[in-house]
Amino acid sequence: MEVVHYSVLKNEVLSYLKPSRPGELFIDCTTGEGGHSEALLSAYPDIKLICLDADDHILKVAEERLAPFKGRVQFCNTWFNRFFADYSARSPRPDKILFDLGISTYHYEKSGRGFSFRKEEPLSMELGDDLVVSAADMVNNYPAERLADIIYNYGEERYSRRIARAIVEARAEKPITTAAQLADVVYHAVPEGYRHGKIHPATRTFQALRIAVNGELERLPEALEKALEVLVPGGRIAVITFHSLEDRIVKNFFRDKEKDCICPDSAPRCTCGRNHRVVNIITKKPVAPSEAEISENAASRSSKLRVAEKVAV
Repeated sequence: MEVVHYSVLKNEVLSYLKPSRPGELFIDCTTGEGGHSEALLSAYPDIKLICLDADDHILKVAEERLAPFKGRVQFCNTWFNRFFADYSARSPRPDKILFDLGISTYHYEKSGRGFSFRKEEPLSMELGDDLVVSAADMVNNYPAERLADIIYNYGEERYSRRIARAIVEARAEKPITTAAQLADVVYHAVPEGYRHGKIHPATRTFQALRIAVNGELERLPEALEKALEVLVPGGRIAVITFHSLEDRIVKNFFRDKEKDCICPDSAPRCTCGRNHRVVNIITKKPVAPSEAEISENAASRSSKLRVAEKVAV
């Protein structure tokens, strides 16, 4: 088995999610190749773990990697929002929940689904088994205005309208069917000075399409809400993000759940009783990777870890 992805902030995750009692139940909501799961199971031999992933192919890689921990770990091929929405009231409640929202290196290098703009692969970009519209469907059928909105809103791309127009012009000549083909269209759509920055000029466009294809920003708040409901009092949720869109969702979710008062800002005085706090935020500022980690794994540089603890009853 060849592992191609290196999980970020591993030591920090181990520290913030250290068990407080024997036999705790952990849930890894984004197992990938199992890097965080392996670290947790190795460091804490008394815990049990549920491993989730929407991608059954990568989950099989994790199963092979985590075979030495058989009996302590179970696997579930599903999106995290579905898992928590269907979580039975009769099921054991988790003590620790981890979300690592970064896309795995496996998807770039091994999946063959068009995540990498460097590869001549079919332009699919699905992460799970419930694909409704592929990235190829979007770029070949959506009007320029809709494409521009996706690229701007989900990729925060300043040249979204230029890129969208270029896509529409290119597809009129022939369908855009591969990742490399789309990357070339984007490259030539942006100003020349923008082509030689720190990141490839297609990076934000690819991010935007992936998010749109998989509904990532819609799934996340739903999953956080439901995960917090099933978490035991005193339990912790840790979330690793890689871009400002998802980090903003997590930050605002934790802040809202930490409020004692839920009265509207327009209320002249508090009438709610000021007893509505659900979590205490453990990481007042997001935890970033160390310089040593960044030097070993450049992909970790944009990662941020936020942790909250559910208020004990």
